[in-house]
Amino acid sequence: MTQRLPATLIAGDGIGPEIVDATLAALEALQAPFDWDHQAAGLAGVKAAGDPLPPATLDSIRRTRLALKGPLETPSGGGYRSSNVRLREAFQLYANLRPALTIVPGGRFDNIDLVVVRENLEGLYIGHEHYVQIDDDPHAVAMATGINTRAGSRRLLEFAFQHAVATGRKKVSIVHKANIMKALTGIFLETGLELYERKYKGKFELDTVIIDACAMKLVLNPWQFDMLVTTNLFGDILSDLVAGLVGGLGMAPGANIGADAAIFEAVHGSAPDIAGKGIANPTALLLAAAMMLDHVRLTEKATQLRRALHATLNIDGVRTGDLGGSASTMAFTQALVSRIRNA
Repeated sequence: MTQRLPATLIAGDGIGPEIVDATLAALEALQAPFDWDHQAAGLAGVKAAGDPLPPATLDSIRRTRLALKGPLETPSGGGYRSSNVRLREAFQLYANLRPALTIVPGGRFDNIDLVVVRENLEGLYIGHEHYVQIDDDPHAVAMATGINTRAGSRRLLEFAFQHAVATGRKKVSIVHKANIMKALTGIFLETGLELYERKYKGKFELDTVIIDACAMKLVLNPWQFDMLVTTNLFGDILSDLVAGLVGGLGMAPGANIGADAAIFEAVHGSAPDIAGKGIANPTALLLAAAMMLDHVRLTEKATQLRRALHATLNIDGVRTGDLGGSASTMAFTQALVSRIRNA
């Protein structure tokens, strides 16, 4: 009998519940042994419990150490802090893993197979900011504090290098801005070079590239890269860029991994403008679920899900509107489930 695996499920906001339902249907068809604990976060958390990250949700993840989540709404400019950032901090999810793989061929770029590994807890992105008032302007000066540590850099780089070896990556590129931000990103670059020389030399090729040059090179010739490892803010930008190479955020899964928990997600937003219309593309969350299956060592089921998804999109030609098709979320899900059951 297959061991049951407790896991937290956060449906999220906007299109979240629709794409979560589609993903649950696929996982059920796969007979994935998850026992789901349904919890709320984001705007749904505010409505349910007056908190975008309710204590019950945090308690659930502490217990299960595993979560699948839909997109969470974060207000721009004001309001509450990002629940995604708070989750990373609460569970020390230091590694953000963002693969970009061509599933639907024939786009501007083809045969893309890249991984971005992003540090998740340090740098400028964590939102340690404040204003300084001058005269009658309370927002006269805006300031942000960025901190990278040797320990935090080493922890993330060790994860990336281990992942490269385990998955057969041939080249790892450390992305930095140490020519200008000599301390803040220099410590990351320096730590990566030292770690490679000490433990990983010969296991893969290592190179280094400045962030702005990297962005240009990804657009001109993305095939020159294999795995990119970088700091928090640069990783946020580059992971969206590489998603654009494979059809956009609707094709981009993500994993946030720490020592004591792992949270898998669709990296796109909650898309409130199309919520409830039945046209959302669940592919990103389905791919995140495949990463989750890999994480719990159910690799055969992960492979089965990816193959069924590929066949639904490319052999059956069932696609949602954002991929040039006309299928509803439900029709796409039904086609995918049929592929899984008939495999």
